[in-house]
Amino acid sequence: MWNLNFAPPIVIEARVLTRMPAELRRAVRTDWAEANKPGQLVDCFLEGPTFDANGVLHVTDIPHGRLFRITADGTWELVAETGGWPNGMALHVDGSLWIADYRRGLLRCECATGKIDTMLAHRNSEAFRGLNDLCFDARGNLYFTDQGQSGLHDPSGRVYRLEPDGRLDLVVDNVPSPNGIALTADGSVLFVAVTRANQVWRAPVMADGSISKMGAFRTFFGTSGPDGLATTPNGGLIVAHASLGGAFVLNARGEITHFIRSPAGQTVTNVAIRPQTSSVVMTESHSGSILEAELR
Repeated sequence: MWNLNFAPPIVIEARVLTRMPAELRRAVRTDWAEANKPGQLVDCFLEGPTFDANGVLHVTDIPHGRLFRITADGTWELVAETGGWPNGMALHVDGSLWIADYRRGLLRCECATGKIDTMLAHRNSEAFRGLNDLCFDARGNLYFTDQGQSGLHDPSGRVYRLEPDGRLDLVVDNVPSPNGIALTADGSVLFVAVTRANQVWRAPVMADGSISKMGAFRTFFGTSGPDGLATTPNGGLIVAHASLGGAFVLNARGEITHFIRSPAGQTVTNVAIRPQTSSVVMTESHSGSILEAELR
């Protein structure tokens, strides 16, 4: 059931904004491809669309460890190489981009120079399983997912909260593949994309930053599941689905009101809202495309 009035969602056709240029693609074997796309030469796999303080779009290329900016005229510029597998990104109040890197942990990138700093490589000397995505609240607390290879067979994925003073708290530790993560504008509700369970989980955030009564907000289907998330100003949620060819728009009750359909492939992994607009930007990772649509 899509929603309580039994009407189908409104379908919005996205367009291809840009594709990674051929000269930047690397058709070489990588450890990431061997683990995640066995037998394939993955020349790029884009995720993490994030706008910097100047409104310029940045994306990550996971298997080749790269961070790119895409200028207003569609030019792709290499910003940095992390030496790992960079995935989700989030804009810090100081203008830097923080990166969830599967291999290297939590990183920070100065957009102007491309300088990479390691902010957190482990917890109490124990390595992370493999970071995936992250988001800041209004007070500067950072929530991030530690996904690794967890799933329904091994529901041990974790969500952490890092406070500005460096305190690190384990928020939840039994998630079967925690992926995208997002907060409502007022920081009162936390959403986590649980890829291998094909669900989005929802939890109220308490005054001390802990969560309570986490439950399944929406359940999907498909060979993969929900990936990146973005909250809307009216309390809704946009869910990129990595095997269903688009992104679902949910209202505050979890009803599907719109579906943003990809014209370029089925692997829609991450989503972001262009600042001060109703424009939704998505990554179609298999083709190395950036998609855009107007949410109406």
